Amino acid sequence: MLLGLTAFAALLSLGACAWLQHPKFGAHPEGVRLERIQRSPNYADGAFRNEVDTPTLAEGQTTLSVLWGNFRQPGQNLRPGVPVLAVKTDLRALDVARDVVIWLGHSSYFVVLAGQRILIDPVFSAFAAPVSSSTRAFEGTTLYTVDDIPPIDVLLITHDHWDHLDHATLTALAPKARRVVVPLGVGAHLEHWGYAPTKIQEIDWFESVTADGATAIHAVPARHYSGRWLTRNKTLWAGFVLESGQRRLLFSGDTGYGPHLKEIARRFGVFDLVALDMGQYDARWPLIHMTPEEAAQAAVELQARSLLPGHVGRFSIARHSWDEPFERIGTASDGKPYRLLTPRIGEPVMLDDDGQRFSRWWRDATRVAYRQNMEVGR
Repeated sequence: MLLGLTAFAALLSLGACAWLQHPKFGAHPEGVRLERIQRSPNYADGAFRNEVDTPTLAEGQTTLSVLWGNFRQPGQNLRPGVPVLAVKTDLRALDVARDVVIWLGHSSYFVVLAGQRILIDPVFSAFAAPVSSSTRAFEGTTLYTVDDIPPIDVLLITHDHWDHLDHATLTALAPKARRVVVPLGVGAHLEHWGYAPTKIQEIDWFESVTADGATAIHAVPARHYSGRWLTRNKTLWAGFVLESGQRRLLFSGDTGYGPHLKEIARRFGVFDLVALDMGQYDARWPLIHMTPEEAAQAAVELQARSLLPGHVGRFSIARHSWDEPFERIGTASDGKPYRLLTPRIGEPVMLDDDGQRFSRWWRDATRVAYRQNMEVGR
């Protein structure tokens, strides 16, 4: 029996090792890339660090306690009871002379700015995890595929977590992306997946590149962490400011609330639109994601004219109700100087149309699910 158990354990260990060699886990920075990282002021003792102390979990919490808590209290209404009604916009037919932002769900965005097509954190898979049975997308939200995407001038990745850097999506997108801009170290994953090194530009916080001279792309700090398995913070995490002659946009990436937001405002001034992390918050990890109320405060500090909810609407990672962030940001935005934008997935936000209005579409899904449950219960 002991021999059998030993053999089983050995086979299990070998299987796990083989699984971890799958390309989807990416690669760690090394060589010249690592040397560049080691010169960053945001890197010390073998890892990137936040500008202020940011424990991933609250005091007294561990990964095991979080998993046990999720098992004991699995949460309610974590997913819509009916398919989400998204909009299938023809991205290829968009007029590149007109600036637009299209939220593709969670933290994925398709942007046309100053004639440049920009794709941010695309995840077109039906799951955002190492295994397909975990972190499944809400029904109806996996509407777009790589085939729907036109040639991309710039592909932006904010960090290497599974719900932002999707192996299947990125490998399929490689022929369509002329250029990729990522935080320091993230290029190691893309190069491992077949991207030509000449396509990849890696930048540190407050470093910038230009897109065909028309649009400046600035990496800005975020309060978060990185890593695709057990090793953490070998690559940097960031948000992006996109700046053309007419407009200034911010896509925060995953971030907790912190002083970096005021510093971004100080450096850049007024924003026409900010897309801010306001979902997947939890009292067990209070510093690495913003609550809707914190996002509302951040939008004020950033002098935003418009606020677009981010990190919501497609995956459930925290224990809050799937539609709670939309309700809370609606309440938190009352009386604020910015305009709250709540498009459906795939619904264009035209940046030259201040009169554009959007429905509270998440309430439609909730009402339909309620009616269906009532009919089943009769």
